[in-house]
Amino acid sequence: MADDRHVDAGTGGGRRDGVHQLQVINRERLQVSGVVHVDSFDDRQIVLDTDLGTLTVTGEDLQIKQLDLESGRFAVEGLLSGITYSSGGGSRDKRSKGFLERLLR
Repeated sequence: MADDRHVDAGTGGGRRDGVHQLQVINRERLQVSGVVHVDSFDDRQIVLDTDLGTLTVTGEDLQIKQLDLESGRFAVEGLLSGITYSSGGGSRDKRSKGFLERLLR
């Protein structure tokens, strides 16, 4: 019995194909399109900036298997325990500007 699940999270701007998708395979592999930037990662948590906001992936023994920011593709393997979106439109510029403003005060 196959346990492949495909979730289409909608369309985003800025990617060549214009689509932001998540595909979870047996809770052991996650493939994402529409990735703009990897904010942070370790073996338990990965934070991605996507066309549709910040995506946090949690689990155990997480290993990045693919990262191509030009095409917006990302893949990770490990035991997935959570996938969460945070509000925001995926704009790194807003965060960078806030950081620079705080730094230059």
